[in-house]
Amino acid sequence: MKHFVDARGLSCPLPVVHTKNEISLMKEGEAVEVLVDNEIAVQNLTKFANVRNHSIKAEKLAENEFRAVITVGRKGEEAEEKEKDTANEESCSVFRRNHNVVAISSDRMGEGEEALGKTLMKAFLFALTKQDSYPEAIYLYNSGAFLSCEGSDSLEDLKFLEAEGVSVYTCGTCLNFYGLTESLAVGCVTNMYDIVENLSKAEKIIKP
Repeated sequence: MKHFVDARGLSCPLPVVHTKNEISLMKEGEAVEVLVDNEIAVQNLTKFANVRNHSIKAEKLAENEFRAVITVGRKGEEAEEKEKDTANEESCSVFRRNHNVVAISSDRMGEGEEALGKTLMKAFLFALTKQDSYPEAIYLYNSGAFLSCEGSDSLEDLKFLEAEGVSVYTCGTCLNFYGLTESLAVGCVTNMYDIVENLSKAEKIIKP
């Protein structure tokens, strides 16, 4: 049986959602061909496949047309050992991290004067670096995407937090909308499916 997903014209996170649904019907070793129309979707599919230990091969067919072939895999001994090592590392540094996440939807904090809002957001991210424990992850979406890109006054603070084990994720659709895809300078690209999934699992969501 041939597995195929045509996700062209679909916005994030639908390409990942449809691919996930198709893979749920497949067995180990089977492959699904996925067509998408932008590189952000390819990055999201790659992240999806890597997290679940599937293999993926992607290629650009034409302008605004990409093909990704994902082969279903299973967790092997090497992956299990890697997971154990990660768990051990996290248990050793638990006093520096908590299970809260920060969700930032703008490059400024609060309503009112734009310059003041941007100053407050910069101060907020700096203040995060001075806490006794750090959040598990930071999610940046809408104009919050500017904060993780070249030229941002908060890059140094975000890079510091990432070095301390905080995952920094920026919405791929937002990067694409603002023309920032090539300007991402810290963290990695994510999609709305993963944002919703991880926010729903968080113990506490901090939204400045």
